[in-house]
Amino acid sequence: MSHSPGAGTLDPGAVSVQPDDASSDHRPPRTRSRERTARRGRGHPWLTLVAVALGVMMVGLDATVVTIANPAIAADLGASLSGLQWVTNAYLLALAVTLIPAGKIADRFGRRRTFLAGVVGFAISSVLIGLSGGLGAVIFWRVVQGFAGALLQPASLAILRNTFPAERLNTAIGVWGSTLGVSIAGGPIVAGLLVEHVNWESVFFLNAPLGLVALLAGLWVIRESRDEEAAGSFDLPGVALLSGALFALVWGLIKAGEDGFGATVPLVSFAAAVVLFAVFVWNELRVERPLLPLGLFRSVSLSAATGLIVLGFFAMFGTIFFITLYLQQVHGMSPVDAGVRMLPMTAVFIVASPVAGALTSRFGPRVPLVVGMAFTATALFGLSRIGVEAPYVQLWPWFVLLGTAFGMVIVAGTEAIVGNAPAHLAGVAGGLQQTAAQVGGVLGTSVLGVLLSTRVGDVLAGRLADAGVPGGAAQRLAGQEGLVSQGVAPVPPGTPAPAAESITTGSHLAFMDGFQTSLTVAGAVALAAVLAALLVRRGTSPVEGAPVV
Repeated sequence: MSHSPGAGTLDPGAVSVQPDDASSDHRPPRTRSRERTARRGRGHPWLTLVAVALGVMMVGLDATVVTIANPAIAADLGASLSGLQWVTNAYLLALAVTLIPAGKIADRFGRRRTFLAGVVGFAISSVLIGLSGGLGAVIFWRVVQGFAGALLQPASLAILRNTFPAERLNTAIGVWGSTLGVSIAGGPIVAGLLVEHVNWESVFFLNAPLGLVALLAGLWVIRESRDEEAAGSFDLPGVALLSGALFALVWGLIKAGEDGFGATVPLVSFAAAVVLFAVFVWNELRVERPLLPLGLFRSVSLSAATGLIVLGFFAMFGTIFFITLYLQQVHGMSPVDAGVRMLPMTAVFIVASPVAGALTSRFGPRVPLVVGMAFTATALFGLSRIGVEAPYVQLWPWFVLLGTAFGMVIVAGTEAIVGNAPAHLAGVAGGLQQTAAQVGGVLGTSVLGVLLSTRVGDVLAGRLADAGVPGGAAQRLAGQEGLVSQGVAPVPPGTPAPAAESITTGSHLAFMDGFQTSLTVAGAVALAAVLAALLVRRGTSPVEGAPVV
């Protein structure tokens, strides 16, 4: 194993003695010691991976802890349901519209610098969320947190892409994915304990020590890299057009989840997204240094992998959202209990990620992607058949299969996108991968949510009547499909116990009708992603500047 040099590069002609011949080196001992320390640390692939993983861990924790903290935030700040949704959506919007521009920023101004700026911004905004005294301030700092996360995530993949040699890149991405798995798996349990025994603010304060350690480690070990060809003008029109198009798309998806896809705001948003995307493509074809070089998509593998990530996250993230509602609202579990029950899904991801990296190294990304999406479809079709009182033994095998699939898809899909892009565009490729994942997740949650709520509205009155609720009362309660779509039974205060039980039974049966419909559609989408996986090949572009590991 050889170690890469520090920030400088030695002149080969100046080295006329063996490296251990200190007698001919007239530099001060302290200088020689600093250079040896830099050689051992700066640019070392595995130490760099540790530093990057620490930063990514903050983002992974944030993906799950906020969901657990939301009820406490609502109770403390008096938030409505729509206001509470914006605690999540504000972060999501900021992240989605900034990921690709942030990748370009990393390529031009330096991946190490961009990554560390993201770490600092994410940690500081997290602390300020905890110090906020009102819902508006929480939403504002969540936007800032999203911008910081966008700086952090593509830069982390680009750093790995330019630090590891090609034969070790898959393994590194596997460990990177395992870090996300650890944080995602532990997030619900950690957040549940903090919310129950401290307060909801402590969930966000947790990022401060993590950010400090990631910053110090990054300053020590990460070697700077950038795209030397990107020193010219920055494609500001491209940034504005792509950000506007993604904003319109994500905004439309979020509003469609609230109001339905036929409402005016979603339709206008989608039309604006189409127009802005078209103008963006025109702009990128004519500028000398485009924000997103469209030549990337000449690679069939990169294009197919990008589409697969969208479809895969559509199926997986939308499903996880509704499984969480099922466990907490229908089965009545506490947040901590629900997090523990989902460990077979989240914890197996920790093991599946490095295994997926090894499979990708040996067979290329196609095999793990095909297997992963086939596992996803199988698990979703299996979960679509569970009932209201399904015992846990009917759930955990599908959770294991889904977690295994997720590990395979995220690692192999990431390698297929980043590995098929030129090394000097690694930041853009990382941003593209993350954007595809975010858009897929929003699309899945929104579309599957509309399907679930529509199905609930169609069957709620009948299910209530079948459960013994009188016809008039059933018709009146049928207008509460918004609550029932979350798994909540709309039992009026003071309702006698037998009537309350009938309302609860009918509501949960209606919820399960919608749940089963949504998961069936998600399974079909996963099957479509298998076809996209067949088009993916191993990346062939060299890794520039990577040391021998």
